[in-house]
Amino acid sequence: MRECEYCGLSIVRKNAQARYCSDKCRNYDRRRQAKTPIPQALIRRDRWVRYAPDKTPLRITGHNASSTNANTWSSHKAALKSRAGVGLGFVLGDGIGCIDLDHVLVDGTPTDETLYFLESYPENYIEISPSGDGLHIWGTAEPGPGTRRTINGISIERYSTGRYITITGNVYQHGTLKAI
Repeated sequence: MRECEYCGLSIVRKNAQARYCSDKCRNYDRRRQAKTPIPQALIRRDRWVRYAPDKTPLRITGHNASSTNANTWSSHKAALKSRAGVGLGFVLGDGIGCIDLDHVLVDGTPTDETLYFLESYPENYIEISPSGDGLHIWGTAEPGPGTRRTINGISIERYSTGRYITITGNVYQHGTLKAI
């Protein structure tokens, strides 16, 4: 079943490529994207944390958070308002996963191997990691164990549950949450 990228309701349109349940949602999403590039599918989930300089997940109060305890997470709005730590993080799960590519940008430009890898994700939301030389590919994913592999010299980590990933809003590629 497909979901509207803005409101999350089921899409019941004849057009198999439809991304929104209505023109109203499409227009609202375009306005929202002008304010924040982060996909609404992430923003509307209460799986947000802050993180410390050493990447330890934090509650919005500044105390330690857990990537497996929902009582330590908050809404995007609350996490955004908090000044704890140095940035935002999203706890994976609920159908959301991320591919973490480390050291794949040189002076902001992807290596040739990375460009080839990214061809598999033409519509996904991809952002630059806090280090400035990595990428996070966001998408939908079934829960499963994380994996670490090196393919064509690229360090590729895939996670879909029990982890959190930092979110910068520093967009490499605008997009949505497609399967990863």
